[in-house]
Amino acid sequence: MNKLDLIKNKVIVSCQAMPNEPLYQEECMTAMIKSVLKGNPAGLRVAGIRDVKIAKSLTDLPVIGITKPPVIPPNFKEIVYITPTVADVAALVQANADIIAFDATTRERPGGDTLKNIIKFIKINNKLAMADVSTFEEGLNARALGADMVSTTLSGYTLQSEPAGKEPDFELLKKLVGTVHCPVILEGRIWSVEHVRKAFDIGAHSVVIGSAITRPQLITKMFTSWDKQSD
Repeated sequence: MNKLDLIKNKVIVSCQAMPNEPLYQEECMTAMIKSVLKGNPAGLRVAGIRDVKIAKSLTDLPVIGITKPPVIPPNFKEIVYITPTVADVAALVQANADIIAFDATTRERPGGDTLKNIIKFIKINNKLAMADVSTFEEGLNARALGADMVSTTLSGYTLQSEPAGKEPDFELLKKLVGTVHCPVILEGRIWSVEHVRKAFDIGAHSVVIGSAITRPQLITKMFTSWDKQSD
């Protein structure tokens, strides 16, 4: 069974922490991944070479690898920062990530790299290319360039897309499913089983859940701000 079949109609868990967060320590990330694996996800999405290697040492499930800067800059909506260069892809290939995810917007990339070259390099190295997009047009373009799957990851987090709301971008998912002719992943702002069920009803190939499972500070904030949400 290939990697795409392994994640079909299933949930992938994103296990990430930023360097300024307590859970970023290697032993903490190892424990987090071990704990998540006990819940039977279909795969993992992790950030950084270290964590790709940790995940690959702990499971045979598909591992989606990305690179990110140690600090997300204030102008994150204007720049490419998820696996921005071919050098980042090469490092993830070397770490043996099964799927490599990358910013697939049409914005300028650092170092003169292009989206076309990013995807080409991934495919040459026999890895699956996961295009993180923010708009329908970006999804079409990424697929035309050879992406193996398209994800709604960046919807609401670029100047080209509508501001992020509280709900996942089901409308973008609907527009991509059946149009790009490849697996479409729902990722971003998934906080309930109902969100997951709706995604699969629409036709999502897989659902990636991060904050609702692996970011304690955000989960805590959701509950402690209940009174504000009722205003």
